[in-house]
Amino acid sequence: MVETHSKLDTSVIEVDNQMAIIQLQVGKSIIKDVLINGGASVNIISENLIKKLGLPKPRPTPCHLKMAYQNMTKVLGIIEILKIHIYGIPYISTFIVLKKNVVDFNYYMLLRRPWLKNAKVTHD
Repeated sequence: MVETHSKLDTSVIEVDNQMAIIQLQVGKSIIKDVLINGGASVNIISENLIKKLGLPKPRPTPCHLKMAYQNMTKVLGIIEILKIHIYGIPYISTFIVLKKNVVDFNYYMLLRRPWLKNAKVTHD
């Protein structure tokens, strides 16, 4: 799921039950199986992935998130500035942090579509 590489495999796009799956890069780590969900209104990252990536603790936020099956999930916090690379293009985006993994524990990260709606393209 999380690997350290110097190069992202930009040729990989899979489809899982009509949902696009991509890889992205955070720092030197490659995150495989990132779900892109056109119906999502926020970007989500799991607490486990934050720890594996060595990211700073999220800023607390007193809210809940309504998931796809209409169940309410407690939000652990928010990461407002996270630099990611998608197909070699750098973005800065905001992520909601959840205790559990996203979508039945199969995904550690979910991106809403379009990526640019709440992201800024950066230049290295």
